[in-house]
Amino acid sequence: MNKTYKTVRLILGDQLNASHSWYREKNDSILYLIAELNQEARYVKHHVQKLAAFFVSMQQFATGLSAAGHHVLHLDLDATSEFEDLGDLILALCNRYQASCFEYQRPDEYRLLAHLQDIEFSKHEIVVGHADTEHFLVDFEELDTFFTAGKATRLESFYRKMRQRHNIMMNGDEPLGGQWNYDAENRSKLKKADLPDIPSPLVFENDFGTVLARLEKHQIDHFGEIGSSLVWPVNRKQSLELLEFFCEQCLPNFGKFQDAMTANSPHAWSLYHSRLSFALNAKILSPLQVVNRAIAEFEAHPDDISLAQIEGFVRQIIGWREFVRGIYWVNMPTYAKSNTLEATRDLPEYFWSGDTKMNCMKHSLSQSLQTAYAHHIQRLMVIGNFCLLAGIDPDQVDAWYLGVYIDAIEWVEMPNTRGMSQFADGGIIASKPYNASGAYINRMSDYCSACHYKVKEKVGEQSCPFNSLYWHFMQRHKDRFAKNPRIGMVYRNLAKMNDELREDTLERAEWVLQNLETL
Repeated sequence: MNKTYKTVRLILGDQLNASHSWYREKNDSILYLIAELNQEARYVKHHVQKLAAFFVSMQQFATGLSAAGHHVLHLDLDATSEFEDLGDLILALCNRYQASCFEYQRPDEYRLLAHLQDIEFSKHEIVVGHADTEHFLVDFEELDTFFTAGKATRLESFYRKMRQRHNIMMNGDEPLGGQWNYDAENRSKLKKADLPDIPSPLVFENDFGTVLARLEKHQIDHFGEIGSSLVWPVNRKQSLELLEFFCEQCLPNFGKFQDAMTANSPHAWSLYHSRLSFALNAKILSPLQVVNRAIAEFEAHPDDISLAQIEGFVRQIIGWREFVRGIYWVNMPTYAKSNTLEATRDLPEYFWSGDTKMNCMKHSLSQSLQTAYAHHIQRLMVIGNFCLLAGIDPDQVDAWYLGVYIDAIEWVEMPNTRGMSQFADGGIIASKPYNASGAYINRMSDYCSACHYKVKEKVGEQSCPFNSLYWHFMQRHKDRFAKNPRIGMVYRNLAKMNDELREDTLERAEWVLQNLETL
């Protein structure tokens, strides 16, 4: 006979916060539920490393909670396969353990929150309660004081409020150093002489064999590569080790090279980036913990870590990350269907193979497929830029990004992809489309030097596809963007372009658009 519990508490795979107030006291009447679910493994086609990382992390969190004296029920795919969905599982367990209460931490994905709210608990006389995840800097209930649905909100203002509210890198009412943002100092390209200094990344050797066996047994469709072990941190100890490694080895050059890309280093995938996004988004680490540790390193080593390096990192964590969460929640569910630029083309097949002659895309896609990771410029200004210029359906772009990246959870992925990258939201998150010709990629990387295409050519069979696509994009969306003060010069340059060159460039772009699969 099963032990009975008064309350069943659900812990989702991205709620692995050991510091949550739920766990401050042991209670024999509470059962914690952590479950691998078919619905979560299948709602989008995932990279195998993403599935493995979440499932292994969930198992380790369950083990840790049990060791701390809590009552935990960890169910793998074998145990949950008989249930139709999460709601069916929860109701069955409440009945099995005679629980009269069900509690959950508010999900950070709209679809999961809606799913939980649709479960008919009242029919089963189950009292429902929910708690905050106790992770973000802005409480869920106050998001609408910073953001308005359908209205443009800019990062800089929000970021300054976060700095002031939490007294982060402040000197009284003024920012440390006298300015808020040092982004202009953080755009350096890696030179050949810089490559030997890139640190070898800290990686882990986590076993995933049993998870992979379950994925295969239950025919969970997935893609991407995985080696002999899972290199991502799957528990708090490993996550803290990676945080220490970043602060000690990478932070001194993080800001300077945060936008840089290279194909000529064995550490090209990691560079000086923290690679903490999975640990943060699974809530294994808290944003303030990460920021405070990095600031402590900066304060301890002011001669080695400039203000520009630490400010660039802090802005990503307490600025951008919190900002996109607010954009997501205030604008859902309509945000998920936004397609302002009416993009409809299909995602090319090389997004699943990396098999393309465009060297920047080949490296960025192949890296994503091999590691389940790419840094923000590869995501935004290479892969995302290509999708924007080519007019790829944002639903397909969303699904690919959400599936491929280890850290992709919808609240953070969708505003970055549909908003910042694809301008599908019409400017809610960005004041201009983040598009560029091949010149930008050439400026920030060494990809172009070994490419089949010629980065300085707009026309001809070997002209860089990004070049003609860029001008075609600006031309076909002229009515929308010509009066945008941030890009007015582009249209003045287009008007000044030699008539024959302009026509040939647009003709080349038409060919590229008709032959995306062959690039």
